[in-house]
Amino acid sequence: MVATATLRRFNRTYTQRIGVLEESFLGTGRPLGVSRLLFEIGPSGSGVRELRERLDLDSGYLTRLLRRLEDDGLVRVEADPADRRRRVAALTPAGRTAWRELDDRSEELAQRLVAPLTERQRARLTEALATADLLVRAATVSLREVAPADPAAVDAAGRYFAELDRRFPAGFDPGEPDHEGTFLLATSDGGPVAYGGVRDLGDGGGEIKRMWVHEEWRGAGLRSRMLRELEALAVRLGHDRVVLDTNGTLTEAIAMYERAGYSPVERYNDNPYAEAWFEKRLSAPRT
Repeated sequence: MVATATLRRFNRTYTQRIGVLEESFLGTGRPLGVSRLLFEIGPSGSGVRELRERLDLDSGYLTRLLRRLEDDGLVRVEADPADRRRRVAALTPAGRTAWRELDDRSEELAQRLVAPLTERQRARLTEALATADLLVRAATVSLREVAPADPAAVDAAGRYFAELDRRFPAGFDPGEPDHEGTFLLATSDGGPVAYGGVRDLGDGGGEIKRMWVHEEWRGAGLRSRMLRELEALAVRLGHDRVVLDTNGTLTEAIAMYERAGYSPVERYNDNPYAEAWFEKRLSAPRT
């Protein structure tokens, strides 16, 4: 495929030019993996679990990398005083010096790479890399089923409610959110980027609810993918149709539903914020 060949060629080109192949990344005396972990811990520190999720690392491998940084006197790993079950990694004074050096050398390398380009070429490169970054991250999100009371799900729902409050002319009050339904959460770099659920209506149908995609991720096709995933979830739950409601201000959502084959129907609930209602018939995937 052209897309995979292009991606592989770019990976080879880029990794060679930023020094990934060298044992001492940017002349720091440390390989890339150790240097990247040092950078992610950063001056403010980070929880070990958060590091594992953000970098998508195996627990054993992360432990070995942290031990290397501890042995070098750059990092301390201790129990969180606020929660003894949680471990946090923090930079030592020497670690903060090493972090600044790594940041400075990374910036110098980036400047050297773009220095020969014209302003127009730099603008093209910036736009192309931003698009590539967004699409690659969108293609590699982690999707899992979560309980609605899970902290990550609560975080995603809170972001969804906050966006509705910003966008609705009269604001939005979620009241006491119900926890009825089966929910999916998409994460990238350890943070929530999309969320939604399916609630059983009791008549063979399901309702798609709280579908949210992070604003910074729109334009990468994640919204349409999340809708398809929720439809597939509805089929797995035994539903032959789904319904949903939305507010008239969410014009981009309405356009997406129409493109995805949803048809307008009469009001089916008492949601005071709903101004449009849709339905779609589902079919089980072929085996």
